[in-house]
Amino acid sequence: MVKSDIEIAREAKMKPIMEIGAGLGIPSESLMPYGHTKAKIDLGYIDSLKDRPDGKLILVTGINPTAAGEGKTTTTVGLGDALNRIGKKAAICLREPSLGPCFGVKGGAAGGGYAQVVPMEDINLHFTGDFHAIAAANNLLAALIDNHVYWGNAVGLDPRRITWRRALDMNDRALRSIVNSLGGVANGFPREDGFDIVVASEIMAILCLSTDLDDLKRRLGAIVVGYTRDRKPVHARELEADGAMTVLLKDALSPNLVQTLENNPAFIHGGPFANIAHGCNSVMATKAALKLADYVVTEAGFGADLGAEKFFDIKCRKAGLAPAAAVVVGTVRALKMHGGVAKEDLGTENVEAVRRGVSNIARHVENTQKFGVPVAVALNRFITDTDAEIAAVREELASLGADAIVCNHWADGSAGTVDLAHHVVELAESRRAAFKPLYGDEVGLEDKVRTIAREIYRADDIAVDAKTRAQFKEIEALGGANFPVCIAKTQYSFSTDPNAKGAPTGHTLPVREVRLSNGAEFVVVICGEIMTMPGLPRVPAANKITLNAQGQIEGLF
Repeated sequence: MVKSDIEIAREAKMKPIMEIGAGLGIPSESLMPYGHTKAKIDLGYIDSLKDRPDGKLILVTGINPTAAGEGKTTTTVGLGDALNRIGKKAAICLREPSLGPCFGVKGGAAGGGYAQVVPMEDINLHFTGDFHAIAAANNLLAALIDNHVYWGNAVGLDPRRITWRRALDMNDRALRSIVNSLGGVANGFPREDGFDIVVASEIMAILCLSTDLDDLKRRLGAIVVGYTRDRKPVHARELEADGAMTVLLKDALSPNLVQTLENNPAFIHGGPFANIAHGCNSVMATKAALKLADYVVTEAGFGADLGAEKFFDIKCRKAGLAPAAAVVVGTVRALKMHGGVAKEDLGTENVEAVRRGVSNIARHVENTQKFGVPVAVALNRFITDTDAEIAAVREELASLGADAIVCNHWADGSAGTVDLAHHVVELAESRRAAFKPLYGDEVGLEDKVRTIAREIYRADDIAVDAKTRAQFKEIEALGGANFPVCIAKTQYSFSTDPNAKGAPTGHTLPVREVRLSNGAEFVVVICGEIMTMPGLPRVPAANKITLNAQGQIEGLF
């Protein structure tokens, strides 16, 4: 019988976290342990590394996700382990999982099979408390806003134009739209409000893009919480909120260090979603890893149309990072779904469906190459995949100059990803990378969205009504003209129709709303029907999560 992820993780022979840190050259006094297998890295120590040369940064991205599964995080872990196996000093950088998907439908984000980060249960649940700190800082600001209005509103904030929302790290559709301050005069002024999931909070993005505590405080103070009656922005610093928020986040800013099943170092820090935020782990963790390892493997959320684009255009642009290579992950099963095969029929060979579905991964490869980064393709092999189906993928991708490498890390750990590791080293050492963002800072906000829509989503154009166009102009006038854009849309398709599989063309990208994230220094562009507070499915994963007779957690995946 095949063991579950949690059973495999439970059998892990973990080393003390101080040993993992020592392998990177981190002195024990610069690690703040959370038990025996987790630690935070001291910010002062990270600052002391700034003059060291950087290692090579490898991005792992993927196709548009399907119910068949792709295994992007699993590939990130497997590739990091395999690079160490072939003699490279490598580390991986991942996002922290949100409780919402863990108890919803998607599950955790610690890899799978024999390519996992551990302790899996801790990572998928409370971990080191970073998300709780982010929620507390978010909601402190919300409380200070309403309190300021209650006690006289000295800054003239218009209660009808308060834009800051509360946050909760759980899928809870009932909190998307609420009315607060009910119950009489003593409870304040009633107004419409709502909750976002923590991974969609601007504070999550700020934490992940900050470079030190001073930068964190500056960004927190720059948050626009709402507008006055004459439409002038009101910032968090005007409410004197930035100091207390920084205090709540001072420990959360320190990157977390854990290990893989093969006892290799893993930095897990920050966790914005890619369909409603920018989808990358923290700049602090990535930069620290680059100073401590020769190769750093990181991932960006969902498909390359969301995660990779935002990794390149937001994170790399803001942090001055230059990736050496990228890996696009897919599976034959998922490509068959993109080729029109139903989930229940995926076990049957269908080469023609594979050829149709390859259009999805081919477009992601082409798009990634547009950023000047050499690309490999990782095919996670399932037992039902046939040689003819794999050959079809390789044949279709050969014209793009991308090699499709079959990987078996889920079953075999690093031994199943050695070929991919050698290929990635070859790409990274070839000096072929000439990274460049898709658009310049000086391009107007609406044209930045249009560029992404046409170049990445292959849309004919964008649809912007008069109200939304006015929002673009207003944000540009407020100083956001040079900010990159962060598009919020469905992860399941290049278009805004989640059912449009493969590589659709001829569609239009509808821009529904624009939000200024002034502290994160990007502009969120909401396209189509996308929720910043997800709901639970009919049968949530939470229904199966429990403690067994031995006090061990069951049901996490």
